[in-house]
Amino acid sequence: MLHRDVIDTELLPPGERFGMWLDLVARTAAPLRMRSAHADDFAARAEIIGLGPIQLVRYRYPSLDAVRTAKLARQTEVDYFLLALTTTGTGASGQAGRHSVVGPGEFTFYDGSRPHEVSHLGEDDGRASASSIVALIPYGALPLPPERLAPLLAGRMSGTEGVGALLAQYLVQLTGAPEQYHAADADRLGAVGLDLISTLLGRHLVAEDEVPREVRRRALLSQVRGYIQRHLGDAALSPQRVADAHHVSVRTLHRLFESEATTVAAYVRDLRLDRCRRDLADPASAHRPIQAIAARWGFPDQAHFSRAFRAAYGTTPQAYRAEHGEQARIVNRTASTINSGPTY
Repeated sequence: MLHRDVIDTELLPPGERFGMWLDLVARTAAPLRMRSAHADDFAARAEIIGLGPIQLVRYRYPSLDAVRTAKLARQTEVDYFLLALTTTGTGASGQAGRHSVVGPGEFTFYDGSRPHEVSHLGEDDGRASASSIVALIPYGALPLPPERLAPLLAGRMSGTEGVGALLAQYLVQLTGAPEQYHAADADRLGAVGLDLISTLLGRHLVAEDEVPREVRRRALLSQVRGYIQRHLGDAALSPQRVADAHHVSVRTLHRLFESEATTVAAYVRDLRLDRCRRDLADPASAHRPIQAIAARWGFPDQAHFSRAFRAAYGTTPQAYRAEHGEQARIVNRTASTINSGPTY
């Protein structure tokens, strides 16, 4: 699974918690002057995940105000941008003469090296904790020159529509369940996140031509894959429907998949077969008819499903279920024997 560092101030006595948090922020983001009405008992948590070119931090903390002064900016070097998604509470930021207030599901962007100010008020007028997910992006990782990014500093960007929604879903899913992903995929997952971030920033600059074509291609491919996975159960899912949903031609959609060594139809079919295979091997689905499992994943024609399954896995759905059901029963009996131990 992906490696995750967890820092929880509640493991320390109340009087030491705020100092620990100040040190954590200085090490993972940027040294800041920070104040909070909850400084005497600062119950907070940070989960840090490294993904090759970027780092993600999932924060939960009491309401706070922070500022990176010009003096701190001169004294400490920071070489990355920060893109913050507010998940609960109300955030505010200011940098380079711009200010914005963001609510849940909205992004703000700033340069960690330059003076800036941030605050976050928790829900219920600050009585509840606030939370956010922050992406730390090294200088040079973005395919956009720093001077082009200046208009976005302390700006406000939606995380509920378009590429912003896709990026927000990516951040929430990945930081919320990192155990679902393999450590070997960290670099690739980071590259996907960086592509989405680059595309979001490019769109808000109203300068899509600033984003390299390959980055736009990979970002669109991620959107298409996500759409297909969400609609696998729709038997009417077709290349035309996928293309229409993304405002591109079917020809463009097919070209998108050429470098993936597959076709749109094959990608949909393989995903559906894999979902069916998982359900057939899952003891929790043993009571469900094979036809119902097939229909759930977009195969309304049982004969067609059986032919496709046999071509993919070299056996029939019935035989596959029987084989893996027996394996599950053997494993369960073995586990039961081990757990019961000897009796005297």
